[in-house]
Formats: sequence, C-alpha cells, structure tokens
Amino acid sequence: MDRITTNTRQKILATAEELIYQNGIHATGMDLLVKTSGVARKSIYRHFESKDEVAAAALNARDVRWLDWFRRECDKADSPEERVLNMFTVLRTWFDSEGYRGCAFINTAGEVGDSDDPIRKIAKHHKQKLLDYTLELTEQLNIEQPVALARQLLILMEGAITISRVMGDYSAADNARNIAQLLLKQVAR
Repeated sequence: MDRITTNTRQKILATAEELIYQNGIHATGMDLLVKTSGVARKSIYRHFESKDEVAAAALNARDVRWLDWFRRECDKADSPEERVLNMFTVLRTWFDSEGYRGCAFINTAGEVGDSDDPIRKIAKHHKQKLLDYTLELTEQLNIEQPVALARQLLILMEGAITISRVMGDYSAADNARNIAQLLLKQVAR
C-alpha cells in the first residue's frame, strides 16, 4: 500500500473507532462515517467490504492500542505486587480521562446477540488478552494459584469498568484496588 492509501485507511479506522465508542455500532452508519471522516463512500468500500468489516478492523486496532497503553502504564510499578495494584490505579486514570465511555468491547458486545458474531469474538479475544496479561503479573508473585488470582482480578477490573460506566462511580477502581490488596494479602500467607 502506498502512503496515501495507508493514511486514508487509518483515517477511516480512527473515525470509525471514535464514532463506535461514542455512539455504538448500530448508530454508526456509513453516512455518518463518510460525513465525519471526510472520506468518500467509494474510497471506504475500496478498503472495506462492509460496515461490519470497518467496525471489526476499528475494534482490532483499539484492542492493540488500548492493551499496549494499559501494559505500559501498569508496568511502571517496581514490584510484582505494585504492578498488580497499579492495574486499578491505571483504570482510575482512564475513568477520569476526557471522553471516557466505558469499555468499547463490553459496549459493542452488548449490542450483538449472537455469540458467534465477529464483534463478540473480538471482545472475547480482548478480554482473554487482558486475562493473559494479568496472569503474567500473578505468575511473578510466586504464589500457589496464579491462575485463580488472575481470574479474580479480571472480575474486579471488569466490575469496576462496568460500575464506572453504568453508575458513574469512578471510585469503583479504588474499591476494586482495595479488594485486590486483600486478595494479595490472603495469597501471600
């Protein structure tokens, strides 16, 4: 692909991701994508066969970018215990950021009923990658059951994300961090 083609594709994906995050998949039609991106419909269809393909590509790009950011921020802590707890501090920072609208993957998965829908599969893959990263951290703790702890921490993170969005309670990340501290004390025994 030449640079112009690559730039056009990136513009389409960035616009689609933003619109989907703000409005959801169903409310993000091709007309809105054309209007907002400034890219002609014909050009969009040169890159993508359908709106569903645009949505999937945009969510895949968000998955990579968000997880890279999350890992980078969490890994700033010095010890394994601090990195585990830092996950919740990083979530709180995200909750407090401008334009925060919850988790794009939870939001979009909730829009599609079919568990075999590509959007649901992308959401599931994203959550699996988050669990995998959490497991990396818990394995550094030298505890007996790092898998069990990683799963518990994922539930805490997902619960905090959901409460922050649905109830507008951004302190859910702080509360989840407190529970994570208790879990860490319990497994250290």
